[in-house]
Amino acid sequence: MRFPFTARQTRPALMIFLCAVFQPLWAAEPQSAAPAQKSLPNRLNLSEWEVPWRGRPRDPYVGADGDIWFCGQSGNYLGRFGPKSGIFKKFKLPEGAHPHSLVVDVKNRVWYAGNRSAHIGRLDPDTGKIKQFKLPAELRDPHTLVFNKVGNIWFTAQNSNRIGLLDTKTGKVLSVAPATAGARPYGIKLDAEERPWVALFGTNKLAHIDPETMALREVELPRADARPRRLEIDRSGNVWYVDYAEGYLGRYVPTTGAFTEWRLPGESPRPYGTALDDHGRLWIADTGVIPNRILGFDTATEKFFSASPVPSGGNIRYMYFDPKGGSFWFGVDSGFLAQGQPRK
Repeated sequence: MRFPFTARQTRPALMIFLCAVFQPLWAAEPQSAAPAQKSLPNRLNLSEWEVPWRGRPRDPYVGADGDIWFCGQSGNYLGRFGPKSGIFKKFKLPEGAHPHSLVVDVKNRVWYAGNRSAHIGRLDPDTGKIKQFKLPAELRDPHTLVFNKVGNIWFTAQNSNRIGLLDTKTGKVLSVAPATAGARPYGIKLDAEERPWVALFGTNKLAHIDPETMALREVELPRADARPRRLEIDRSGNVWYVDYAEGYLGRYVPTTGAFTEWRLPGESPRPYGTALDDHGRLWIADTGVIPNRILGFDTATEKFFSASPVPSGGNIRYMYFDPKGGSFWFGVDSGFLAQGQPRK
């Protein structure tokens, strides 16, 4: 069932209470919506669909056929949603997989990170069959996945403190560890040169890897207490990251080594999921308030220009921009799949 919402609509108090209870224990207690939110216009159309099954829907990906795939992390399933039909379909995974992230290949096969069972799986939606690629012992918790141009998969393993590369044809796996202990590799993106860039959530650093040699270089952020969680790379090769701990958006220019940072508006912002659209606008989920809000930032004017409350409550951990549809998709911990359509 589809639920279009506006900025004036809210969820019941019970939903807000439950979302607050299930915040990560180490996170700061959510604050009330900041006054700064009211000073920014809402330039985003939001639509939400309640997922029929429990399980923390997250990390959506748009397949070539337009269907939306997502992980049911705590429910141990993959879900498929048809935006036109409104129909959901559930695919059960091997016991204990607890998928964290997924990507869809050109053959419409779905690859997922078996976060608690040390494997990357491949689902054939036509048959329902799953092939598991078991990972080496040092890669016990595959986290976030991204394809390179030849269809192999780079991935982070947060608590293993490693970044891996899976050859999807042979199953061979290479990996490398940051020099910093407990760096917690988290968000990952590839630049135009096929280099993986990684947000090291356990420290104040980014990292990038030479895909030919697997040599890893760390880049220290300007503030010692910064904790980058997700990142995006624009057409000029600039790396945009969000600092979850102190509420900043940052830009790193690899060619010059220059940093620029902007603090998010609000009293206690906690930026998490991000999406970069095809007009150079960054969309950032602020989880420091319940309900979460999505902020828009124009990378050309270097200003925040939009704030949109997400009525369903719960945290937004990851967002995916679909260039064909001109919109981005995300899951909400409270049990919803959602689409953000920027207004012209």
